[in-house]
Amino acid sequence: MAVVEVDQFYPGSPFSHVMLDNERGVLEGVRYLAELGHRRIAFLGYISNPEVPDERSLAFPKAMRALGLPLPEAYLRPLPALGEPGAYALTHELMRLPEPPTALFAVSGAGALRALKELGLRIPQDVSLLTFDNYSWMELVDPPLDAIEQPVEEMARLATELVVRMVESRDPSLVVHYRLPGRLIRRGSCAPPRG
Repeated sequence: MAVVEVDQFYPGSPFSHVMLDNERGVLEGVRYLAELGHRRIAFLGYISNPEVPDERSLAFPKAMRALGLPLPEAYLRPLPALGEPGAYALTHELMRLPEPPTALFAVSGAGALRALKELGLRIPQDVSLLTFDNYSWMELVDPPLDAIEQPVEEMARLATELVVRMVESRDPSLVVHYRLPGRLIRRGSCAPPRG
């Protein structure tokens, strides 16, 4: 049997995988926000699970430290739920802090966007929003969302080629790990912080 994991893998997995270079993508996103002048950046995607550590959650504090940015304890909150509901709830919590973030880096842009609209906050005038992935709806909202795009077509191509190679070679011990860079798409949801 040929097994290739795509986009996520269990730590210590013996199988091949094709992944986004999450650490590099997070660093690129944090650097982008820092170059705009943001110092109060919160990550909406922090997942606290020692059994299956989330690479993006682990990469965010490292990226902040590498760029010499503060990392307030109040911003290091795990998502109360996965996906859109968690990002929605955490956005409400963070933006009600006495010193809220000026930029949000969200794994789920939809949840954050919905919460910011409900709170009456304007993007990017009141808060910048950067997200992962590049869904078609992100171009349709106002403003369109900035994103770190995964190269999904290239990931699918590599995974398919790898499965075919494993099947044709009849070599179950063949293990290959691909890490592909993301691409920063600037559309207008990030701007320098006010003041």
